[in-house]
Amino acid sequence: MSKRYKTLQECREAIDSIDTEVLTLLNKRMEVVHRVGEIKNQSGGAIYRPEREKAIIERLTKLSKEQDGLLNRSAIEAIFLEIFAVARNLERAEKVAYLGPEGTFTHQAAESRFGAMSDYVSLNSIEAVFKELEAKRVKFGVVPIENSRDGVVGETLDLLARSDVKIVAEIFMPIHISFATKASSLKEITKIYSKDKGFGECREFLREYGLNNIEQIPVESTAKAAILASKDPQAAAICSHIAAKLYDLPVLYENIEDVHNNITRFVILSDFKNAPSKEDKTSILVKLKDATQAGSLVHFLRDFEQANINLSKIESRPSRDKDGFGYWFFIDFYGHIDDENIKTVLQKHKDEITWLGSYVKGEE
Repeated sequence: MSKRYKTLQECREAIDSIDTEVLTLLNKRMEVVHRVGEIKNQSGGAIYRPEREKAIIERLTKLSKEQDGLLNRSAIEAIFLEIFAVARNLERAEKVAYLGPEGTFTHQAAESRFGAMSDYVSLNSIEAVFKELEAKRVKFGVVPIENSRDGVVGETLDLLARSDVKIVAEIFMPIHISFATKASSLKEITKIYSKDKGFGECREFLREYGLNNIEQIPVESTAKAAILASKDPQAAAICSHIAAKLYDLPVLYENIEDVHNNITRFVILSDFKNAPSKEDKTSILVKLKDATQAGSLVHFLRDFEQANINLSKIESRPSRDKDGFGYWFFIDFYGHIDDENIKTVLQKHKDEITWLGSYVKGEE
């Protein structure tokens, strides 16, 4: 701090002055953003550029360290992702579909990238999100693809296999659960709402706080749980933080889940190709021609090894296109489809591979 402020009033006056400067600079930034939007609208360029946003955050994080600033990467990311989201809406307002309802973890993941100002479309199924994208009624879709405890989301993989939409970004989000209620004390609570799975994920909390004998009412989503609890001062909800906030339900306890390392990977879907960022991941669908021959998968994967391509995931799924036990393989690996070593391998197996997207590697 360049100056030591002696009184609280001096601190407040300094903050007001700095806020004025910040607002002035943000307005200048948005003027430039508006011009960027005009240029992109003329050329048809994509508004959402995850690789550009990551480069900005990394540059600012490095600058903050050099300045011995108090803002670390997480803080810079939280601030600037919202700035980016506001900027995108000024460039070109575009709709974002997600697996709903409002207040779900997918909604939370969508807001973490597209901000509070975006035009969101809540849908009741993953398939509905794909249909909205394919019909061009929305520009982006957000769906879960994998959970660290429960594995892959089969419906998402199956829809990617038969759709033309592409993965343009991924989000790794810790799943934290809140206990929210309008009751002034735990003794006043006579019922608890949640999705059936929510009760199972918070058994230790319920037992430790003497709540395991209170009536547990399963509902279709944790968002619905928050809605119901918000209307009853003697009820509580086990729900996401965003659901509690959305329905003005005070959070009594945060992070009540039994397992604290539960992470869900979400993907953002759209219709464009990202530019390389040097820290990319690519997803492909593989249908081996000679899948019945011994060693066919090993021979296929060996080409990736020889090209020095690091695989991060391989998942088999029933092909559903013939009798018997036919399988497809979903593979994630590090790199971009335009990297020379990757282009060589994909060209060799072009009749067996469907490209699902190349995108900036998410922060796990």
